[in-house]
Amino acid sequence: MTDPRIVNLARIISDYSVRIKPDDQVVILAEPIAAPLVRELYRLALRRGAHPLVLIQMPGLDAISYQESNESQLQYVSPVLKQIVETFDVRIRIESESNTRELSAVDPARQRTRSKAYAPLMRTMMERGATGDLRWNVCLFPTDAYAQEADMSLADFEDFVYGACLADQPDPVASWTKLKERQQALIDWLAGKREVRIVGPDTDLTLGIAGRPFINCWGDNNMPDGEIFTSPEETKVNGRVRFSYPAITHGREVEDVRLWFEDGRVVQATAAKNEAFLAATLDTDAGARGLGEFAFGTNTGIQRFIKNTLFDEKIGGTVHMALGAGYPESGSQNDSAIHWDMVCDLRTGGEVFVDGVLFAKDGEILI
Repeated sequence: MTDPRIVNLARIISDYSVRIKPDDQVVILAEPIAAPLVRELYRLALRRGAHPLVLIQMPGLDAISYQESNESQLQYVSPVLKQIVETFDVRIRIESESNTRELSAVDPARQRTRSKAYAPLMRTMMERGATGDLRWNVCLFPTDAYAQEADMSLADFEDFVYGACLADQPDPVASWTKLKERQQALIDWLAGKREVRIVGPDTDLTLGIAGRPFINCWGDNNMPDGEIFTSPEETKVNGRVRFSYPAITHGREVEDVRLWFEDGRVVQATAAKNEAFLAATLDTDAGARGLGEFAFGTNTGIQRFIKNTLFDEKIGGTVHMALGAGYPESGSQNDSAIHWDMVCDLRTGGEVFVDGVLFAKDGEILI
């Protein structure tokens, strides 16, 4: 029997997050272990009158591809994926890895080559998402690999995931709607502001936000959710920041990341672990050293770090920033093949000032 929380999560995603409608072309991407959630999403898509397509990625294929591909193959972009991104109405990606470290030994240069090849596709997805032409969502199916990363049993991790998504509640949509309303009140207060300053341990960073709107993230593109984000002015990020938690991407964990910015660009970067990977990623392209996103995490129901950005960036009392590409709806003009989120915990000794007014202290928003 299917866990009723899985059924509920599928309903949240299909009816609340991406709002599947008759005749929608819907693609669902996952690994085989996520079959219970895939089946429920597929069932609901058909019941809503849509045309679902399921693409299952076998574990280990990415590692083989990086190992065996020649330069031309690394740069190849599947016309099937291109058509899906350019023409489908709904895209649902289920994070469902069985080995989160599968790519940890891959040459970063080969990963950069592939990222650059897929950069136009990522930009198309961002642009279509900004206009509402593409409704997309990223969610997670609990696996042993994710549970191990979080230092939890699988059963405890399932409780954590479904609880964070409110899939264990009788009326999750009502709760997500309340979060949306609370976040909108913050966005209304931030409208027209010009500068954010973050002060904390080894951190004193100023970001220009004039003319850049904050976007309300209420469960549409991510599940779980709980953040408001904007794109800093490209030349107005100055100072230093130390990220509290490891920055994880492409199967690598980069610990104790510290960045120094001058006029919007990273001019110095250090890390206690995988510093060479950090340096190589910053050299991916011209936009990789700029900030595409700055955000406040607002989900007080998520309180612990689990080494998964989908959840960690939403922790109430944190801020996160993304190196690389920014979202068009927030005014970003930074173009890059990467979008790498890093989380800074301000719950102990952190302060945020907006136009000189104390906005948050020790992770608690004061407005």
